[in-house]
Amino acid sequence: MKRNARIAGLVAAALAASGLSTVALTSNAQARASQANAVQAQALSAQTRALADWHGAKPTIVLVHGAWADAAGWTPVVERLEAAGFPVKAPPNPLRGLDSDAQYIHSVLEQIQGPVILVGHSYGGAVITNAVQGDPEVKALVYIAAFAPAQGDSLAGLNGSQLGRTIPALPVIATSYPGPGGTTGTELTIDPTRYPGVFLDNELPLDQEEALAAEQRPLSLAAVTETSGTPAWQTIPSWYMVAEGDHAIAPALEEFMATRAHAHTVEANGPHLIMLTKPGAVTDLIEQAARATAR
Repeated sequence: MKRNARIAGLVAAALAASGLSTVALTSNAQARASQANAVQAQALSAQTRALADWHGAKPTIVLVHGAWADAAGWTPVVERLEAAGFPVKAPPNPLRGLDSDAQYIHSVLEQIQGPVILVGHSYGGAVITNAVQGDPEVKALVYIAAFAPAQGDSLAGLNGSQLGRTIPALPVIATSYPGPGGTTGTELTIDPTRYPGVFLDNELPLDQEEALAAEQRPLSLAAVTETSGTPAWQTIPSWYMVAEGDHAIAPALEEFMATRAHAHTVEANGPHLIMLTKPGAVTDLIEQAARATAR
């Protein structure tokens, strides 16, 4: 009982900044989604022409996803970047622990030749912050509605801060999984029936949102409570997109972290998974970072 109470307390503290809306997708929302698809198709064509105007080799764009998602969430952004001639990698983020996840992404970076623009969404932002110390080929960090922790920060501490608590709590389901040596870990998933509200604000067709909820990958509680090391944004130029409609990380907390990192900051009206609802704007920010740091 004491262990269950402790876990419940950690979960509450770690995720106090997150919240949901259970509003169903209306016919008006479906119409808006259809119109948005047409607009995005036009934007893709225009953006491809703009990005193609590039002299010399382009850097590799590495896209790191966050919790309760997978690399497929980057698909609309990958399509745009590849159409413009950028090499792109979107590796799986293990979601098992901040230090071990950062080590894994670092191993991916070590195998890439030439300059890199490193992009992180949500928890992926904490991972990229810890993955690139001493890597001269990483020219820019791009945070998309992401954690950008300072040394000693944990996601639990950031979410439990005054700024983090400006949005309601996230409805997580805690389950156990087997660890090495007979140990047991705790992992968190989002209630699938409420996933569309917290991550997408019901902006996509309902069948797509339900598929994303079913495909979500759980986050280990260890990743939420581990503290961050020396932040890469202290020495690497950074860019940040604040998602003004975010229900998973408080927009006020995003703004604070962006300011603290001295990031080039833009604000966009969209939900937490903004790379799915506004992929053109996300791609544009990545391209800005690439252009600004090109040599």
